[in-house]
Amino acid sequence: MTFILRRQVEFNHCDPAGIVFYPRYFEMISAVTERFFADGVGVSWAEMQQTGFGTPMGHIDTRFLAPSRLGDWLSFALEVREIGRSSVTVAIAGTCEAEARFDCTATMIHAHPSDAASAPWPDTLRRAMTRYAHQPSEA
Repeated sequence: MTFILRRQVEFNHCDPAGIVFYPRYFEMISAVTERFFADGVGVSWAEMQQTGFGTPMGHIDTRFLAPSRLGDWLSFALEVREIGRSSVTVAIAGTCEAEARFDCTATMIHAHPSDAASAPWPDTLRRAMTRYAHQPSEA
């Protein structure tokens, strides 16, 4: 299963030419992962924070493939690639009407924000994330 989120490119995302300023993609990626945990996994970042945990970004690798412009509707497709003891690696593809705009691989860590110590995923979160695990296509 793939987690999908659609968002329209807004004025605040763009440079004076009306093209998405690349650091704004990282804000969009953060928004997609936040919605993934809230809507896909069933535990919002606010709920995690109340229990003393967070999911800081440990690594992100992004390729920008084509510009996005003010008013474009972007689809973000997130799939879980790997779930570790205290990390999860996801692949996110950003498209507009089937044209690839960017792709990224991001690893988030389940951690205590106060001391940055990682902690194992609770079984309920691990099971929920597993539903979005990438399923290789058969040749």
